[in-house]
Amino acid sequence: MTLWTAQDAALATGGTATGDWQAAGLSIDTRSLRPGDLFVALKAARDGHDFVAQALEKGAAAAMVSHRPDDVAPDAPLLVVPDVMDALRALGAAGRARARAQIIAVTGSVGKTSTKEMLREMLSEFGQVHAAEASFNNHWGVPITLARLDPAADFAVIEIGMNHPGEIAPLAELAHPHAALITTIAPAHLEAFDNIDGIAREKASIFKGLSANAHAIYPADLPTSPILDAAARASGATCLPFGDGTALILQDITQSPTALVLHAQFDGLPLVVRLRNAGAHFATNALGCLAVAHALQLDPARAAMALGRWQPPAGRGARQRIRLDPVDDLCFTLIDDAYNANPTSLRAALAMLAALAPGQAQTGRPGRRVAILGDMLELGADEVARHAAFASDPSMADIDIVHCVGPRMAALHAALPPDRQGKQIAQADDLANIAHTLVAPGDIVLVKGSKSSFVSRVVDGLRSLDTSA
Repeated sequence: MTLWTAQDAALATGGTATGDWQAAGLSIDTRSLRPGDLFVALKAARDGHDFVAQALEKGAAAAMVSHRPDDVAPDAPLLVVPDVMDALRALGAAGRARARAQIIAVTGSVGKTSTKEMLREMLSEFGQVHAAEASFNNHWGVPITLARLDPAADFAVIEIGMNHPGEIAPLAELAHPHAALITTIAPAHLEAFDNIDGIAREKASIFKGLSANAHAIYPADLPTSPILDAAARASGATCLPFGDGTALILQDITQSPTALVLHAQFDGLPLVVRLRNAGAHFATNALGCLAVAHALQLDPARAAMALGRWQPPAGRGARQRIRLDPVDDLCFTLIDDAYNANPTSLRAALAMLAALAPGQAQTGRPGRRVAILGDMLELGADEVARHAAFASDPSMADIDIVHCVGPRMAALHAALPPDRQGKQIAQADDLANIAHTLVAPGDIVLVKGSKSSFVSRVVDGLRSLDTSA
């Protein structure tokens, strides 16, 4: 498939193309570049112009640059633009303008990427879906997602994130969605905001980008929901709140070791969704997805069924059975939730762990609920107190031992009763090296922390104990 010709890309960006090339995709990283991609030489931690020659050697169709690097041949296939970042935004805008897809934008303090993947799975029941790889949700990720959009796609799911005020509205205006979904509002990125109301206002600015006759979808049962509701109404969109007191409610959920079953109701119509290997905190995300299905006039029963094909990916709640003995069935369950953490998502993950029943080892010793927790970042001036406060979280009563990683989680370790205090380690690598001492047959082990706490390395250490292969 040809995504961009030299002529189309030049017209979209106002640049000058050298050569008559055709690009099948876009890349900003030579490590993941595929032959036929247009390499975009962004300036970030490194100047992408330093990698243009390498990109062309690896089969890039062309490179978008602000100048020809010295180590690149004069006749190399290029798209020369005044500013690469501006040109990338223009290419994203052109990709959006030519698309026939119904565009769904997703933001929220928790669950953006998981909800994006839920929507990808649900919408694939009804047509061709385009969605970003990984978490392409910032000032360059959203334009790339739009520039990669196949003009023939039926749906596109655009994730939009932020770290500071004023970031969401321009990206929403670029995506110009037919529906915008806010998953939830929680105390994440508090370092950049005065309070949670400021976070709610920033998230609600996604509604400023809505197209005509669009839908604003948001939870109705949060303390900050009035802020979301006011922004939705100001946008002129059709308001579609979900949760308590609305037409779309969650009636009950049932948690098991292998699935989460939720019973919802929309205008009296019962809907049942079974999410594989998922915790209860995914129920609200699924409810938001059902609201999207309604906004797009899709069959709700088929949408609910399609959601059942989704399950949490690695780092976001994926569960895995780790066999410790190649002969006997001596196993523990690993819950990998190591990609991100804030107080809301940690509270939900601990509640999920508390609700699961450990196994029984052949020795007769009951399994344990084990939490391995890394630092939560960007919580502002009271971050130490926010970590320590989890010692009194209701779920802690049902968790047998807590291992803590990082200087912030040290405050939680100190606040725990001695019988729940596990290891307190400054660096995740040091805990990963002794992973074999942390688990026993029958255990359920949750690993959670912000990405920069590197507790994913503990996950790797625990996975290395698997003798199944």
